[in-house]
Amino acid sequence: MSPSPEPLVSVVTPVYNGEADLRECIESVLAQTYTHWDYTIVDNCSTDRTLQIAREFAERDPRIRVITNEAFVPAVENHNIAFRQMSPTSRYCKMVQADDCLFPECIEKMVRLADVNPTVAIVGSYGLVGVKVESVGIPYSGLMNGPGCPAAVVSGRDACRMRLLGGPYVFGSPTSVLYRADIVRSRHAFYNESNIHPDAEVCFEFLESRDFGFIHQVLVFIRPRPNSLTSFSQTQNTYLPEMLYNLVRYGAKYLDAAEVEARIDEVLHAYYRYLGREWYGHRGQDFWGYHREQLRSLGYTLSTPRLAAAALLHALSTVLHPGRWVRAVANRLRQPALHRSRG
Repeated sequence: MSPSPEPLVSVVTPVYNGEADLRECIESVLAQTYTHWDYTIVDNCSTDRTLQIAREFAERDPRIRVITNEAFVPAVENHNIAFRQMSPTSRYCKMVQADDCLFPECIEKMVRLADVNPTVAIVGSYGLVGVKVESVGIPYSGLMNGPGCPAAVVSGRDACRMRLLGGPYVFGSPTSVLYRADIVRSRHAFYNESNIHPDAEVCFEFLESRDFGFIHQVLVFIRPRPNSLTSFSQTQNTYLPEMLYNLVRYGAKYLDAAEVEARIDEVLHAYYRYLGREWYGHRGQDFWGYHREQLRSLGYTLSTPRLAAAALLHALSTVLHPGRWVRAVANRLRQPALHRSRG
């Protein structure tokens, strides 16, 4: 593919102590069938060999440059620093997190879809997460993004409405999407640095009047991260307060007033059901403090009577359906053995 007539894509990787996987990440960018890109790696004061590995590649390929932060910053802030390294002439921006990698045709197929559909602001795809393919995507509509490449283009407004109304999350992760550069440049901090799920929030921010494109192929590999924000989200279950946040902040943009009220009631009901189950889980002060603060920031109080009622309902359900309790205990007992086997 001749690079001169093709739109420039700025690829960015924010990284902290990524020596285990960074080499594979960089090599996946070098292996792209699409060659008209520049690549910036932003090292967040790593204490391992991350910086040395990045500089080795930069010395061999002039399209790669390495930026080093003067001081350590939180992860989301480092993502924003990386976004700000985009070339002023790039038409698209592709994030690839340091422990992930791109399959060879990823950028080519994403750019092709966005270029043919100028109203598309964000392009997503399926991703291989560990050994499992992300199973949620836009329904296939019969559109072909070139020979042998099935794709879909939908109204961003419809995609956001679907999610706010309780439908599946189709936007993927930072590595599995391509952004049109103009939306990234539209503000100094593209990601909301106070939000643990900023990649989801930018979809609600920018898709109200633009389209969302989706390629029905696995184009990225996403490595599970045991000490990452994703791991924290799974441990603390940040997804329920995230949905409540999105409804409070963006509900009026995509839903009518009755829909917003009904969905908030549903999410709060599910939230208290979850917290009622966790009442018996020996959760520490950090867990309860996190959820109390999340509710407070959205204008809600963690109601002790409602929490107690949810815990009581869970206990009654356990008594009435003991099989569920037995299975839960069995799963819990298996976990330490599984963790030991990985060591």
